[in-house]
Amino acid sequence: MTDSRRVEHPAPAGFPDAGSLTRVPRVVVVGGGIAGLSAATALAERGIEVTVLERENYLGGRVGGWDTTLDDGTPATMSRGFHAFFRQYYNLRNLMERSDPGLRRLRPVEDYPLIDGDGRIDGFKGLPQTPPLNAFAFVARSPTFRMRELFSLKGVAALPLMNVSVPETFEELDTTPAAEFLRNINFPEAARHLAFGVFSRSFFADPENMSAAELAMMFHIYFLGSSEGLIFDVPRGPYPQALWNPLGEYLLGLGVDIRVGTACEGIARGRERAYDVVGVGEVDAVVLAADIAGLQNVVESSPELGTSEWRKRIAALENTPPFLVHRVWLDKPVNADRPAFIGTGGMPPIDNISVLERFEDEAAEWAARTGGSVVELHAYAAVDSEEETRAQLMARMHEIYPETASATVVSERTEWRNDCPLFGLGQFANRPTVRTPEPGVVLAGDGIRIDLPVALMERAATTGLHAANTLLSGWGIAGHPIYTVPTRGRFRVFDKLARLTKR
Repeated sequence: MTDSRRVEHPAPAGFPDAGSLTRVPRVVVVGGGIAGLSAATALAERGIEVTVLERENYLGGRVGGWDTTLDDGTPATMSRGFHAFFRQYYNLRNLMERSDPGLRRLRPVEDYPLIDGDGRIDGFKGLPQTPPLNAFAFVARSPTFRMRELFSLKGVAALPLMNVSVPETFEELDTTPAAEFLRNINFPEAARHLAFGVFSRSFFADPENMSAAELAMMFHIYFLGSSEGLIFDVPRGPYPQALWNPLGEYLLGLGVDIRVGTACEGIARGRERAYDVVGVGEVDAVVLAADIAGLQNVVESSPELGTSEWRKRIAALENTPPFLVHRVWLDKPVNADRPAFIGTGGMPPIDNISVLERFEDEAAEWAARTGGSVVELHAYAAVDSEEETRAQLMARMHEIYPETASATVVSERTEWRNDCPLFGLGQFANRPTVRTPEPGVVLAGDGIRIDLPVALMERAATTGLHAANTLLSGWGIAGHPIYTVPTRGRFRVFDKLARLTKR
């Protein structure tokens, strides 16, 4: 968090907390993932009475975790897989600091090599952090992206990568597939696994069906618009122990009522307060921070909410194709020189491999005790069945890490899901925003539109914070500042060139 050009979006002004009001507002937050926890924290810190309803029996949403017992009798924690906590995730990291000052429960992953089907490997360790030096240094040492190819890019067509802004970039590129955009700018075919491996596949979608505007935004956030660099952190322990249980305890200390294993079954008009939430009672406002299916279920079971047009927008939201997380506990170790995390390109269906004992204490304890390894395999936007994809992942692991071929699987766990929001072509304009037709109902989540340069987990945290600020402002209470990478490309010369080319 060292970029001097990071942007602070000031908090709405107002009373310091709800104690200045004649009646303390009551709010229900539907969803205990990152977006819901962000909103609940921001509201509770201003003295609002908050109840969190979470359908699952744990907090954290898609970054949560739960208990399991391995075949050898070892208690363990399973999750939906590896997540990278980048340094430019300002609002998410601020949220985690509530229960972990200094973020001591995170550790850096200093490099994450990318390997393609021809065995070429690119990495990010040691690169300058400041654009464009980072891009030139990367190209200078890349085996797949030659310097001459950098100068062969179609400059005018590639300008959107350099002058990103919201919503302008989406107005220009949202109907163009990401893969088509890269072809149009003459992005080297051999190097496209970098763009797809690092950026497109992070959205759990096929690049042919993903918006080029989202791809440009990702380049801006992680590489061309921020000097935080591409190095990220990961939790030292499983997600519940390292992140969400401590944050839940922090919220309990603020008086938040957290109800796990409890879904929202509907919202109606209230008599004394604005809304009546099934199982909770009357409240002044609601934050809908559920996943796409959860949001659609709540809206469908709440016929009095919103307008017909808004309800159609909610109903039209889609999820990406399924993804698979397959974790194996092996009786032999992965070679010591293997990285903690490696991304892949052009090697379907595998997208990345994590050697968990390299950074997670629970896995490290098991590996040290048994002499084995804990390896996690990911396949995004899977096209085959769960069984076929799992078999293909194992074959790819044996191919990329040959020493695993002779290892016995002591235990294994698989997660086959399709609940990540799809950022399809041309969908940005109709994507629902934080504000809704209902003054006391706001939305939050990584599938919700916000006109700021954020994505993935950071979009969830930011929309949660913005949702809370929207409600607080309506009651005349001060909100919380929001931080982002620069809201436009760092180099004004590219803005001028873009304007000239459009004349």
